[in-house]
Amino acid sequence: MTALNPPREVARIAEMLRHAGHEAWCVGGAVRDALLGHEHLDWDIATSALPQEVVQVFRRTVPVGIAHGTVGVLDGRGVMHEVTTFRKDVRTDGRHAVVEFGVSLDEDLARRDFTINAIAYDPATGELRDPFDGQTDIRRGIVRAVGNPADRMREDRLRALRAIRFAARFTFHIEPATWAAVRECAPFLDRLSAERVRQEIEKTMQQVELPSVAMEWWRESGALAALVPAIAGAPEERFRALDFLPRARSVAAAGRDGAPAASAARDSKGPALARIAMLFFGDEPASVEKAVRALKFSNSDAAWIVALARARQEAGVAAERSFDSGEWDRGAGRAAIRRWVAAVGRTRVDAFCALLSAERLARDARPDGVTGGWGTPSGLRDRLAAFRRAATDVAFNDPVELADLALDGKDLAHAGISEGPAMGRVLRRLLDRVIEDPARNTPQELLRIAREPE
Repeated sequence: MTALNPPREVARIAEMLRHAGHEAWCVGGAVRDALLGHEHLDWDIATSALPQEVVQVFRRTVPVGIAHGTVGVLDGRGVMHEVTTFRKDVRTDGRHAVVEFGVSLDEDLARRDFTINAIAYDPATGELRDPFDGQTDIRRGIVRAVGNPADRMREDRLRALRAIRFAARFTFHIEPATWAAVRECAPFLDRLSAERVRQEIEKTMQQVELPSVAMEWWRESGALAALVPAIAGAPEERFRALDFLPRARSVAAAGRDGAPAASAARDSKGPALARIAMLFFGDEPASVEKAVRALKFSNSDAAWIVALARARQEAGVAAERSFDSGEWDRGAGRAAIRRWVAAVGRTRVDAFCALLSAERLARDARPDGVTGGWGTPSGLRDRLAAFRRAATDVAFNDPVELADLALDGKDLAHAGISEGPAMGRVLRRLLDRVIEDPARNTPQELLRIAREPE
């Protein structure tokens, strides 16, 4: 008997289904993660009850996917748990499946992607149903397709990307026949919707400690060339830099294996989006914009990723010189920071410095044979952190934008300076002079400078 300790509410739902004469088993990622000793908040239930029978058992339900056998059951706290009827696929086009109910638990497990995800747990008896020996694969650290790997990939092309994510997340190996099927599947991955591909990238960045491993597998398998050709030739160092950016630290922030939960999107957007921006950091902005639009990122996320790519091109070299100089808080050193901070933009400086720091760490890092991560030169992380603090201090305390000037266009017009392009040039000249020396940022001095001949 095994005790995996699903939440009390989940055990209660399973008990009510059994009391009504139906089988009820915990299945999927929660069982896998519990066997691995990992936290998992989303426990799904598979049952012999048909969807309409599930609705009859529970007072509060949501028809989240009736056609595929899934009913959302609300517990006493209003939290929804997915209850899905045992099913098997009768037809699939590589993206969508037509399912049939009235099958056994073992037939239901047989339609799942990998052996580590095809284990069921009875919370009443502690029995584990494991017809494909997923527990052995968990112990050996292997991602193996259920049954014929090529068939599993043809049924749902997304499984190729999921195999990579699971292997990278758990530091597993992909079983050779399954890896061969992943590679054979790569040319057909462009049939996946952009939304599914984007979600898989997001979940990889949310869940995987060292995403460089996953991205190199994407590249080696051919998935990257098929799905995001703009970065298929990205330097290895850029992927390595991903490993020096933090990820969301909790299961709730990492999202579930299916569609990301709302709480996960809220909690993990910052870390995940920073890692995604790293994928494109320094590339031609027009190319980056085309790629992120094709992946259906929101307008705000797309604009943020593109802006950071542009900032790397326009200010990256100057920022690196500032760091290498070691003079961040005084005289010419602080003025140099103000110049490139003005190019990056106040609200993007911290993110820009985080990505730039990850680049530097990746450039100087060496593999750490003990931890499996990267070793970095002594003191480099501390110096980069100090540099980031100095840049942020400049961004929010020094004048770096037109709005920071002690006068505006109305003041210039009142002083007799013509409106239009000429005034724009004057304002930019004033900002340049103030960036060089913030002491000049007084109305009197700015008017004096404005009246100087160009």
